[in-house]
Amino acid sequence: MKINSTVILTLILLTLMLGAGSVSAFLGFSMGSSALKGVTSPDGRPASKFASNKNNNAQSTEVALLKEEDILKTVKGRIQDNKTANQINKREEDEEEIKAQKPEPEEKPEEVTAEKLDPGFPVVAESEGVTMSVQSVRYSGGDLLLKVKMQNKSADSVRFLYSFLDVTDDKDRTLSAITEGLPAELPGKSTTFTGTISIPTALLDDVSNISLALTDYPAQKLKLQLSDIPVEK
Repeated sequence: MKINSTVILTLILLTLMLGAGSVSAFLGFSMGSSALKGVTSPDGRPASKFASNKNNNAQSTEVALLKEEDILKTVKGRIQDNKTANQINKREEDEEEIKAQKPEPEEKPEEVTAEKLDPGFPVVAESEGVTMSVQSVRYSGGDLLLKVKMQNKSADSVRFLYSFLDVTDDKDRTLSAITEGLPAELPGKSTTFTGTISIPTALLDDVSNISLALTDYPAQKLKLQLSDIPVEK
């Protein structure tokens, strides 16, 4: 009885072991199949491989051929464009050459017209090479305007302070005056400068002529005296 129980136990153990091995083998096969899904074996045929490479190379090196007419049109168009550009450049160069060769019009010297002076003018005074003259007088806007010209013919420059300008009427009364445009300094060998001396007309109701006196500053070496300047209306 004891022997029979041992045999039975052994058979049971063998059965369990076989079952466990079968289950493990089945699970391993299933897992391997799942892992190899989508994996294919390489193509070992050389002919098919070379054919595939040839097709790929033919597709990559395929060149689109242009029509001969299109090529000729393109070349003619570029030649025409270059010809037109050259013609334009040549025309511009010719125009510039013509302009360069064209003589410039001669500048005509300005005509010097003699200034028309009223009777009794100009009234001129000169001292030490410096000249002062009254060219004309006119009434405008409540003032008497004297047109004055000054020039220095000497080699030395001369300075003036016009607050020292002495203006008197024919009755020896001092008149107020304002200068405009007259130079504060006359350089040596100068050109002619023109300015204005204005006197209020209210001071000239019964005046027929006036006098001007001016000296340089600060040396006071010269004296310009202009007398009997007619100012009657």
